[in-house]
Amino acid sequence: MSRVGGKNSWALLLLILAGVVLGGFIGYLAKDVPYLSWLNYGQEFGIGSGNTGGTVSLNLGVVIINFGIRIKITIAGIIGLVLGIIVYRKL
Repeated sequence: MSRVGGKNSWALLLLILAGVVLGGFIGYLAKDVPYLSWLNYGQEFGIGSGNTGGTVSLNLGVVIINFGIRIKITIAGIIGLVLGIIVYRKL
């Protein structure tokens, strides 16, 4: 990634990732608080079927490798993403 307008694109990626992770963590902590439970509202999806996101298996005879990914997008995660972008613009 190259520098855009004198700013580092890696810094943007890092701030967005940190915002999503922190927002998701705050949403998880707020899920049991009655007036903040809306922060944990979101959608979950992934590879495979079922609630857990499922896995894709690679059987090599001796070793079985399971691949899987599950993503949960919440309101708090989106707020964290936006805050990460705002912090990047202020830098």
